[in-house]
Amino acid sequence: MTRTTEGISPELHAYVVAHSQPVDPVLSDLAEETARLFPESQGMQIGPEQGAFSTLLTQLSGARNAVEIGTFTGYSSICFARGLPADGTLLALDISEEWTSVARRYWERAGVSQKITLRIGPALDSLRALPREPQFDLAFLDADKTGYVDYWEELVPRTRPGGLLLADNTLSHGRVVDPEQTAPHVQGIRDFNDRLVADDRVEQVLLPIGDGLTLARRL
Repeated sequence: MTRTTEGISPELHAYVVAHSQPVDPVLSDLAEETARLFPESQGMQIGPEQGAFSTLLTQLSGARNAVEIGTFTGYSSICFARGLPADGTLLALDISEEWTSVARRYWERAGVSQKITLRIGPALDSLRALPREPQFDLAFLDADKTGYVDYWEELVPRTRPGGLLLADNTLSHGRVVDPEQTAPHVQGIRDFNDRLVADDRVEQVLLPIGDGLTLARRL
């Protein structure tokens, strides 16, 4: 028994992936194409174990209506959409036609395109254009880190009681605990993490999955 989370070496990560839900050819091909087309941005894509976790969590929660802020090339949206029922919906918000043109192709290939509505433009504007009332069962935040607190404040009122909110990269590759790391994107994550701890509208846990995944439940 241990009171701390084990460090993940490359070998241990490979073991985790090998003993999780297998990555199918759609996601495998998408990851490979993303690495080829956008080598400088491939770190924006979630890992295979986080993808499997996202699908399973969506299924377990019984979510029907979801929203994703930051779609990139579509890996995470496929994982969430697969966890939704046949008549479920995922609103995907992103600013890039180039990235999401790849996502559209893979949504079709994965058979989930009918569940996904894509809106191109600043995500904050798209969120604020929605009625300020509970409508989502699940929300996933994986966009610009300096905007996390603002996105959060728009997401929480639009999430139903009992609904789940997830935020990616909440460890910022360990930089959150290094006082010498003062870049805006690192401070943005610190501000976000501090905001959640003080937010009495939710209960939350920061999980050491990938680069840190915060899971919150709307009260």
